[in-house]
Amino acid sequence: MLVMATLSFTVKAQQQSDIIHYINTYKELAMQEMKRTGVPAAIKLAQGIHETQAGTSELVIKSNNHFGIKCKAEWSGDRVYHDDDARGECFRSYVKPDDSYRDHSDFLKSSPRYAFLFQLDPTDYKSWALGLKKAGYATNYRYPQILVKLIEDYNLEQYSLIALGKLNPSDEVLAGGNLNPAVNDTDPVSVSIGEAITENKIIKPEKKPARREMDYPVGEFVINNSRVLFVKAGTALLTVAEEYNISFARLLDFNDLNNGDIIVEDQLIFLQRKRKVGANEFHIVKEGETLYDICQSEGIRMESLLSYNLINENMHPAEGAKLNLQHPATACPLLVEEKKAVITPPVVLPEPNNDVTTHVVQTKETLYSISKKYGVSLEQLKEWNKLDSLDLKIGQQLVIRKN
Repeated sequence: MLVMATLSFTVKAQQQSDIIHYINTYKELAMQEMKRTGVPAAIKLAQGIHETQAGTSELVIKSNNHFGIKCKAEWSGDRVYHDDDARGECFRSYVKPDDSYRDHSDFLKSSPRYAFLFQLDPTDYKSWALGLKKAGYATNYRYPQILVKLIEDYNLEQYSLIALGKLNPSDEVLAGGNLNPAVNDTDPVSVSIGEAITENKIIKPEKKPARREMDYPVGEFVINNSRVLFVKAGTALLTVAEEYNISFARLLDFNDLNNGDIIVEDQLIFLQRKRKVGANEFHIVKEGETLYDICQSEGIRMESLLSYNLINENMHPAEGAKLNLQHPATACPLLVEEKKAVITPPVVLPEPNNDVTTHVVQTKETLYSISKKYGVSLEQLKEWNKLDSLDLKIGQQLVIRKN
């Protein structure tokens, strides 16, 4: 396993260098597109990094297609054929990257299925990432988490703020410090923990809660009668496929992944298909666990987990919920949204007076659109109504105070 570890380290270092180069190459284009169409620059850069393996994938090299957009019936431009979900699929081809960036913006802006995204606060990158997944942009269960991690690790949100005029361009924290053609890619940068180094200072992100350390063995082992590895962040999936003599497409399929990129955080990777039935009868949901995490830790297929528990992939079982792994449940488990409703005390509306009004949430309204309507900030709305997220329900009453 020493050879495997060395390969992983080399690929990880190269990936960091490629990502830094990608950001510095395309950040201006991403900001221009945000000003033109409203697609957040942070989201666009994160998607570009992920979809192209930071500009190094076979597809982007052949076609300048930075966002994995397939031909579809309406496409009349150039095309290339590439193995993705199936063999020889048709992808759009562009003369230059600028064309791909513009087409991606127009693709999102003109499609009714993505219209709701443009009602969101453009700086709310987490909701944008989740919304892209919900609208069907990607089938990877971890797609929102991948985008958010890239945005936070590489400080991509600053480009959305610059495009909106909320951050001075002179305050930009350069990706990789003074990275330019005259400086070698080995300039100091600790990207793996999300640090960006400038000429005179190191800017560190806020500390995130530590991930639980799992006591998995080194090398191949078994979960639920299926062969599996515990893989460190930075490992190339292609390297794993070659090391264990598995078809690359099958490795992706075994792990509910749709892209052959670098693993962005430590996780289990199965070397054969997971089982329809779990080894354990139940799984108790832990803090921060996703449905994908549970499928990997229990070695059970996603479709089985969803079917047994009467849920779909967009639902989020609450911490402490019991999920069936061997037979159908009689009721849906407690969901995060329901748990919040149970433990969150109702908002007590103040007595009517000239300084306070009540707004009833209508269809398609967001907290951001309501704040604009009344000329107040998001933070004020959240404080007045004791909200801990941007989620709203139709018919919900909100307190609005006059400034």
